[in-house]
Amino acid sequence: MSDSQQPDRQQPPAQEPEARAVTVGPADRATSADGSSGTDPSGTDPSGTDPSGTDPSGTDPSAAAPADLPAGPLPEARQSDGPQLDGPQSAAEPHGMPDGTSRADGGDSSGADPDDRPPAPRWWSRPAGPAGGTPSDGPAPDREPAAGVPAAADEGPWDPFAFPDAAPGSGPRYDPWADRPLQVADMGHAPRAPRLWQLAAFGAVIALLAGGIGGYLGIVAERRSSTRLELPQAAAENKGRAPDSVAGIAATALPGVVTLHVAGGAGGGTGTGFVLDSQGHILTNNHVVAGAKDITVTFSTGESVPATLVGRDGGYDLAVVKVTGVRGLRPLALGNSENVKVGDPVVAIGAPFDLSNTVTAGIISATGRPITAGGDKGDGSDISYVDALQTDAPINPGNSGGPLLDSRAHVIGINSAIRGADQGEDDESGSRQSGSIGLGFAIPVNQGKRVAEELIRTGRATHPVIGVTLDMQFKGDGARVGTKGEDGKPPVVADGPGARAGIKPGDVITKVDGVRVQGGDELIIKIRAHRPGDPLRLTVLRDGKERTLDVVLGSANGS
Repeated sequence: MSDSQQPDRQQPPAQEPEARAVTVGPADRATSADGSSGTDPSGTDPSGTDPSGTDPSGTDPSAAAPADLPAGPLPEARQSDGPQLDGPQSAAEPHGMPDGTSRADGGDSSGADPDDRPPAPRWWSRPAGPAGGTPSDGPAPDREPAAGVPAAADEGPWDPFAFPDAAPGSGPRYDPWADRPLQVADMGHAPRAPRLWQLAAFGAVIALLAGGIGGYLGIVAERRSSTRLELPQAAAENKGRAPDSVAGIAATALPGVVTLHVAGGAGGGTGTGFVLDSQGHILTNNHVVAGAKDITVTFSTGESVPATLVGRDGGYDLAVVKVTGVRGLRPLALGNSENVKVGDPVVAIGAPFDLSNTVTAGIISATGRPITAGGDKGDGSDISYVDALQTDAPINPGNSGGPLLDSRAHVIGINSAIRGADQGEDDESGSRQSGSIGLGFAIPVNQGKRVAEELIRTGRATHPVIGVTLDMQFKGDGARVGTKGEDGKPPVVADGPGARAGIKPGDVITKVDGVRVQGGDELIIKIRAHRPGDPLRLTVLRDGKERTLDVVLGSANGS
């Protein structure tokens, strides 16, 4: 007789069990309160009845399990962390069973049909495991798929806590108690590590970009750096200059100034000249081209052409050369040396020491300065006598033959000679220092014009004369007429200009046109400053008495 059939057996007092409700999938199975299944581990009937027909728990076997349970293994029931609802049931009810189990179908005791229950929700309540862990702490036991659900051939262990409608092996399952949320894994090919040449190319590109950006930033930083010195500067102005300024005079005259390079038997030299006319005639000094075999003329533009000698005169230290086949010649305008006054500003242009187109400026220091130059031959044939314009404009070797210009860029003189400083008292050679010391001399343009015209016409120049021979050894004031002539000739040429004026041997000429003369050289210079045929008034000292004589200058051929 079973325990359920013994009326005198006292039932254990009803206790309020923990509110636990277990919901299962489509195939409901009864579980015990401690999480064990209704299957006897000893291999008894899965229905939970004793083989002998006696219920081990003392209850009727027919009441322990419903008759409509589906076949197949039961899923493991999970204990809820709290009261869970299954369908309309709001709380678990005690069923008065000795072991505290609840009804396997989760229904109430009203006898309602289990098939009429609402469907189970699609979320699980995951009860704690026996030791406080989760069902994921260990591998899930192998379960057979629910009735009517096909099993995949390659599926893994079936998770009974997946969605009820999901089939085993259908994909990742959401588990809110997992260590990490559900992630969708990319099941494509595993990424391949970059190759060495790819890394090298990528590094090179990065290096180039970094270098370019760094260089640009460096330049910008330098330009904007406060350490860069920026001094105030005037804005660009009109490049034009006043015509009477040094710059204006130079701009006007430079196209007409040339540099001469001369080669001869005794060597070569450099001098200066300027264009006289559009036919190519160029005026320069005689000592520049004396003895020349080849003459080359270089213009301010740098163009060089050969030149030929037209004529020269050693007494005036003037010469004319000519170039041909040159277009665009710029002749310089000739001024009047009679208009020059001491203190007038002047500009000198030349090629000192072969430095072409050199411009210097100064003033007229003196006018009518008698100078002589040359005399290297010893016979006096190479001596030039110049009634010169003195200037402090720097003139150096190479300036010879260049123009001396006034404020209107007109030529008033031809630079010819300089005075150098003595080397010192202890210098027995008596040489002078080369270079300008502010004592420069120019042939007046009036004299240069007359001589140039004669050289162009005839190749020779004429000299004005008075027809007397001077005593160059006389040390007193004035120029004394000699008592003996050269080569046995009389000192006063018969029927010459001097003889007609009444000059006699031994007379001392002290003045020319009222200007005192100090010696024979100075008298020659004063006479050559005039043209043949010009009248002169001479002051003559004879027998201690001065008298005035009028003379008309004659003409003689120059060298």
